[in-house]
Amino acid sequence: MSGETGPVLSRSAHDRAHLARSLPDPTGGRPVRLLTVDGDRAVPVREGASGPELVWDERPQLPPGAVYLGEADGVPHAAVRGERSLTVNGRPVDHWAGLRDLGADLGDLDAGLLAQAIGILEWHERHRFSPLTGAPTTVERAGWVQRDPTTGTEFFPRTDPAVIMLVHDGADRVVLGRQAVWPPGRFSILAGFVEPGESAEAAVAREVEEEVGLRVTDIRYVASQPWPFPQSLMLGFVARVDGDGQEIRVDPTEIEEARWFTRDELRTPDGLLAIPPSISIARHILDLWLRDEL
Repeated sequence: MSGETGPVLSRSAHDRAHLARSLPDPTGGRPVRLLTVDGDRAVPVREGASGPELVWDERPQLPPGAVYLGEADGVPHAAVRGERSLTVNGRPVDHWAGLRDLGADLGDLDAGLLAQAIGILEWHERHRFSPLTGAPTTVERAGWVQRDPTTGTEFFPRTDPAVIMLVHDGADRVVLGRQAVWPPGRFSILAGFVEPGESAEAAVAREVEEEVGLRVTDIRYVASQPWPFPQSLMLGFVARVDGDGQEIRVDPTEIEEARWFTRDELRTPDGLLAIPPSISIARHILDLWLRDEL
């Protein structure tokens, strides 16, 4: 999926080759391109002629502890936790950076592999013990299954669904809010997690009313994007305020400030600085709205 038509982190240009995960050697004995991810979720980067590129190690086989990501152009790819270094397989590393910094500038292949690598390695970091017995789990299927050695129960990677929604008035205004921890002047569309037993559409309506006191209708799906910080899937929606005369009532435990913005305000240089960077699905949805494409 190209970043021109969808959210930046939804791009992918490789085959996840999920059937190969159950094989004794998912690589089929082929050499592997290996990406090292450090404890800060940073990866080695070099500056290429057309922008940043990931620096991949070349290994003759899949090393212990690595997670198989799939393949591209017949070449297996994998990721592993490791330490920073100045070179990788003899190739210089210009710097180490994270997905938030790189995601919008990488090509489709590197962007998709990096989002996948961060997500699966974060799952391993947070699920090293069985939730049933507390026993250390064993890793199977090339890193895509953990097993409780005492009960035999299998555990698979988990993704937390979250909704993110652009709330508009049916005309030329949109509601944006900000959290206290964000940079000064930064605003974004509203978001929240889906609760157990709740549909995504119901979560949209509930979260909007909880955060800004507005009732919405005409809730429509727009797009989705993985957000592996550590394990969310952002489900993007657009919704219209239900009726006239509703006032914004901010829940201070959820957000610090919320207000209406017009298209003209957000199209100004100051307005563009106020909204999220291009890596986020929030920016993707806002850009669609600014172009009147929703």
